[in-house]
Amino acid sequence: MFAADEASRGLGIELLEHGRGTAVLRMTVTPAMVNGHGIAHGGHVFLLADTAFACACNSHGPVTVAAGADITFVAPAYEGDVLVATADERTRFGRSGIYDVSVRRGEEVIAEFRGRSRNITGSTMNSTGDTTAHSTPSTTTKESR
Repeated sequence: MFAADEASRGLGIELLEHGRGTAVLRMTVTPAMVNGHGIAHGGHVFLLADTAFACACNSHGPVTVAAGADITFVAPAYEGDVLVATADERTRFGRSGIYDVSVRRGEEVIAEFRGRSRNITGSTMNSTGDTTAHSTPSTTTKESR
């Protein structure tokens, strides 16, 4: 999935480690990521955490998307900071899951993120990151009769 993620890779995000329900990613804050207050824009910090979440929740095979997520910003990040996001699965139930992501600069916590995932029934991802829909029973509608 990460290999096909142009948005994340375009920002220089690197996948360092991954396993079942886990992922570790790294991003360096560039001048283009700094807001008018001279700190990393929260959207970029969120994107890093969200990408780690996506890698962790898609590690089980079925295509999985975010059902929701929230983030708490704990400390500012600055241009040149190297941020590392570590995602860990907390639980999976049915087609849903909960994942926590810590974003750190060294040992200092920058943000804490919690993502809620949902599997898309009937879809899997192939080795190139492309989604393949599997046939599922169709629903007959008035228009299709």
